[in-house]
Amino acid sequence: MPMKTEIYRSRPSVLRGGNALLRRCCALAALLLAAQCAWAGSVPDRIRSLASEYAQASRTAASPYDERVWLERFYGARDYAPAWTGTDAAQAYSLLSKAEEHGLAAQDYDPRALAVRMRAHGTVAADEAADQDAALTLALLRYLADLHAGRVRSDFAAARVVDPVKLLQQGLADRNLAASVEAAEPRLAVYQRLKAALAEYRKLAALPSAAVPAIPSPRAIEAGAAYAGAPELAARLALLGDLAPEAVAPGSTYSAELAQAVKRFQERHGLDPDGKLGRQTVAALNVPLSARVRQIELSMERLRWLPDLSGGPFIAVNLPSFRLWAFKAAGAAPVLATRVIVGKAVRTQTPLFIGTLRYIEFNPYWNVPPSILRGEILPAVLKDPNYLVKHDMEVAGSGAQTVDAATLAALRAGKMRVRQRPGPKNALGGIKFGLPNTMNIYLHSTPARALFARSRRDFSHGCIRVEDTVTLANFVLGDQAGWTPEVVATAMAPGPNRTVQLKASMPVVIFYATAIIDVDGRPLFPDDVYRLDGALERSLAARSARSL
Repeated sequence: MPMKTEIYRSRPSVLRGGNALLRRCCALAALLLAAQCAWAGSVPDRIRSLASEYAQASRTAASPYDERVWLERFYGARDYAPAWTGTDAAQAYSLLSKAEEHGLAAQDYDPRALAVRMRAHGTVAADEAADQDAALTLALLRYLADLHAGRVRSDFAAARVVDPVKLLQQGLADRNLAASVEAAEPRLAVYQRLKAALAEYRKLAALPSAAVPAIPSPRAIEAGAAYAGAPELAARLALLGDLAPEAVAPGSTYSAELAQAVKRFQERHGLDPDGKLGRQTVAALNVPLSARVRQIELSMERLRWLPDLSGGPFIAVNLPSFRLWAFKAAGAAPVLATRVIVGKAVRTQTPLFIGTLRYIEFNPYWNVPPSILRGEILPAVLKDPNYLVKHDMEVAGSGAQTVDAATLAALRAGKMRVRQRPGPKNALGGIKFGLPNTMNIYLHSTPARALFARSRRDFSHGCIRVEDTVTLANFVLGDQAGWTPEVVATAMAPGPNRTVQLKASMPVVIFYATAIIDVDGRPLFPDDVYRLDGALERSLAARSARSL
């Protein structure tokens, strides 16, 4: 489906402190660092010098990878002979020129400046031939690295390991650089679906403004109400795939058919699917299609940050979508898709991280986090001495449900803690999915089931509440001997506390994407609930604007 995007600002092709010769070279050659004087020697000698100087340069702090030794490794293996002649050079340029198909910016790899040098290959002086060869190599290495691990440092603690040198060497050896590009891409099925959606949305964004007129904003209206903007609304919904094209017909009524299409649109954009045409819905309809393209590009960047996940089953949670998926394999469709509740925006938002699910606790105790204990529980206890009794809580260790002055002081100092007993009042419900981490974040059920019906579900203190914990438990324990669905159901029923260690741990990925493709292939554009897209925009702009 969808549109054309604004491209990232290109890097200036300016070499700071370099000599006139390198200033005339293509932008990516300039990135190799200026030679301090004119170089008289063979092409291999020149390439050796450039690679050596580049290896001694300072690392760019914002980069997700250290590229300084790449040229030495690549050219050292071929005794510093130039790499790009004939069809290999043409193939390389062709790949770089298609960077935007992957949600990248062609300017970041300067294919047009490189093309000028390619056309002159074989007739230029030895120095310039070396410069253009090294420039094209560096552009391709960056391209492969950016596809594999992203262009800027991720929000995750551990960056993805990337070695584009091996990929490029293999592509050259096989005379198939396209295979190297394919190998560098994330293997997640959702990434490939987003790439397809990017192409469609670019087409939509390229439409003339007359083909995508603004939707008039009425007071909130329901099906059957008069609405002069019905033709424009119908055309927009058909364009976006929420209304069948044959259903589009002129009229001045907000029909039941239009209301159903609006519901579908609302579901895809994180709005209450009530079918009413109000201010929020019209605002979402009028978001420029170029902005939707950008959401897809930013989401593809974030998906590049994720681990390979090709080793078996895993769980993924997209915070803006308030959704959890369970997968048997990275390239497969999810076997479970369920709603979740995540940390409240600004105050207690859920962090992005990659955890490892190691155990399940049935009828869990809730060990109250220190921040909640100090900020909520202790003030409540001071107002109501019976607070712990009413909420089935106790002082851990002693089991006491009343607090004297000495205990209160110990609790405030962090020397003692409070926990909530298993049972119907327990904040974790009947099951906890444990993934040990320093942030004390885990997945769990909840007795507050009504909140899952909300379209926006950021209500927690940071942990993730899961709606369908029964199916999730069966997914996690499915390959563990003896854990049939009946046994799982019995363990989840009110009863004694029980912890089950998993025989095989499972990755849990907590990520953030404001564009995603659902199991039915529909593009979803949830709200940027934590306002993280702006920060990523700024990081990418800084990356594109830097000179190397």
